[in-house]
Amino acid sequence: MAITQGVAPAPQAVTDEAPRHMNGGTHALPCVDAAGQEQSAESLATELHAQRLQSFLKARREHLSLRQVQVAERLEISERAYGNWERGQVKEWTDEKLYCLAEALEMSEYQTTRLFLYAVGRAPQPDLHATFRRTQSQNSEIEAFLGDYTVMMDALSLPTLVIDRRWDVKMANGAYRELFGRVRAHPTAMPSSNFLRFGLFHPDAPSILVDHMKWQLAMLAQLSSSIERHSDEDGLLAIRREVYLHPSLRDAYLTDMPNWVMGCGADLIHHEGAVRELRHPDPRIGLQGCRLVEETPRSLQRLGLTRLTLVLVEVDERLTPASCGPHDHHAA
Repeated sequence: MAITQGVAPAPQAVTDEAPRHMNGGTHALPCVDAAGQEQSAESLATELHAQRLQSFLKARREHLSLRQVQVAERLEISERAYGNWERGQVKEWTDEKLYCLAEALEMSEYQTTRLFLYAVGRAPQPDLHATFRRTQSQNSEIEAFLGDYTVMMDALSLPTLVIDRRWDVKMANGAYRELFGRVRAHPTAMPSSNFLRFGLFHPDAPSILVDHMKWQLAMLAQLSSSIERHSDEDGLLAIRREVYLHPSLRDAYLTDMPNWVMGCGADLIHHEGAVRELRHPDPRIGLQGCRLVEETPRSLQRLGLTRLTLVLVEVDERLTPASCGPHDHHAA
């Protein structure tokens, strides 16, 4: 009896252990393997993002012909610290760090979005970016620069304006003011306030923007592309709502404009080579071809501003773009 009691527990212990291991082998081990595979996949994804970020930053720096020490100086950090940034060895990527890095490497909006996706797996947050921009604009040196830039613009003979992403006019020179100086007062669509609103809604716009329908289609395309880039911008959304209140503009926006873009391929700014006509109020200038040229220096880009120049040229049929398709004849 004592032997039986002494022997019995041993097989029981073995028997207990064996099924526990076998059961674990049947069900638990795959779970462990799945968890391991999931962890391995996450680790691989993180490593790929780090490699992409490293390649992206290095390629951008080399494109600008900058050494690491020069980028570090722009960021006001040590060369060693920037070296860690470029290798992705950062404890935590904050929005402020990423915006500073984008500015130091002179990145476009598209490049900044790629930077965020590689670093933190998401696009930039517009609200934080706006706060960052407002902080910059309060800098006294920037205010002084904008004052000097206004003086420089006034010395130019061609109509020139600086706009924000809502197309609100922030600066304009004397030639621009002279071009639109005889426009009647309007509560929401003055050319000195918002260039898109003037072209779309002001009753005097056709007297200056000749073949007004072509101007309007290009402006509607610009409105659409601007909203795609800045979907949270209330000023742009308000313009679109007002477009919908005008039946002809609404039809043009929903039907004619998309077809026009398919043919012409671009919005107002990026329709390269397009020459439209305008009529200057000065009879000595009169009818002119107008090429809209975007030439924004980096200093303005940092502030979220864009500089446009209306290059006036002698009207020449060879410079006027051909019809972009049958929808060219539908007046907005």
